[in-house]
Amino acid sequence: MSDWQSSPTATDYTIDELMITVLARQFTNEDQACNGMASFLPVSAFMLARLTHAPHLTWLAGAAGLEPKASKVPASTLESPLWADSVMYIEQYGDFWNYALNGRWLTKFCVGAAQLDQFGNANNSIIGSDYHRPKVRLPGTAGLGDMGSIGKLLYYWNPNHGPRSLVEKVDFISAAGYLGGGSEREDMGLTGGPQLVVTNLAVLDFEPDSKRMRLQSVHPGTTAEEVQEATGFELVTPESVPETAPPSVEQVRLIREDIDPDGMRKREFR
Repeated sequence: MSDWQSSPTATDYTIDELMITVLARQFTNEDQACNGMASFLPVSAFMLARLTHAPHLTWLAGAAGLEPKASKVPASTLESPLWADSVMYIEQYGDFWNYALNGRWLTKFCVGAAQLDQFGNANNSIIGSDYHRPKVRLPGTAGLGDMGSIGKLLYYWNPNHGPRSLVEKVDFISAAGYLGGGSEREDMGLTGGPQLVVTNLAVLDFEPDSKRMRLQSVHPGTTAEEVQEATGFELVTPESVPETAPPSVEQVRLIREDIDPDGMRKREFR
């Protein structure tokens, strides 16, 4: 592993590198993680965690390759270049779900959504009030609906924080968050659920009682007021909101030189 612990704080990092380091901090040696399609930031985060504080993080790449040995982030996060030379291959549409549905394995997932509301409900299905005649037909849930209902801890990332993506109420629930808030998710017998939302402006979590989205930290150069203005609902905002801890020089070097030298992570930003 690199000497990341003694590395000084970086000053020339970019927002994608900050988001990757925040996501990487959520994973430990005891965790088991999996990525989906177009997951360049999470894949970079898994690789960074494994190169620094969590070398024993178990990673199932693309729901197919266990413990992959990819030399860098490839052009697709759901094709074979990512999981080449894995220690074991899993049949993606069959065996993977045997592991995912077992409550002991694959407990943490990084997930994205076109819309995310104040209670962490996610939408990747349609934009508009009429499901059969939507304004926009989105890619669909893939495994997101399952992950919201089978006890997984969900970590959302959003590289384009704005009122169209962070909305008061999603047009369609593709994945259950805390539903209407409070104890509603628990009352339905659902465990797990959204834990964190990492955007290009801030880090957000969920207030324990109301389950409303809460401002945890703002990225350097951004204010709590700016984050609120870019959000389509009222955030729970503590009296004092800290700045997000920046990456270290070594973490930035690892991302740029070893993990993603081709800059695939930047494709997520528009």
